[in-house]
Amino acid sequence: MTKIFNEISRLPEFEKDIKKLLKRFKTLEDDLNIFIEKELNLYHKLKIDNKGIFQIPGLQVENPKIYKAKKFASRSLKGKGVQSGIRVIYAYFEEMDKIELIEIYYKGDKENEDRERILRYYKR
Repeated sequence: MTKIFNEISRLPEFEKDIKKLLKRFKTLEDDLNIFIEKELNLYHKLKIDNKGIFQIPGLQVENPKIYKAKKFASRSLKGKGVQSGIRVIYAYFEEMDKIELIEIYYKGDKENEDRERILRYYKR
């Protein structure tokens, strides 16, 4: 895997989220690596917006910028392509070129990101 970002880290809660989802979606770990390599690289490095990544509005967090990825292809969800229903919430620290994975969830399980979690980590 090519190193695109200086650092990619995960919050402890993200680890719990992905562990739970892996029981249902066996390819998730690989899907995530491909997602980082392709989607996040396109969006943050090549500045190509495929309308799949949005900055989350109304969070009162200046830095880092918090994003929600709606286009996430999972091979476990056959036939759905990027409309898999998997959502990835992450922070991008531009000056450090660091991605921090905050939350991953399946839209069938919950409607929106855990704003409390985001604020707990990033509100100054």
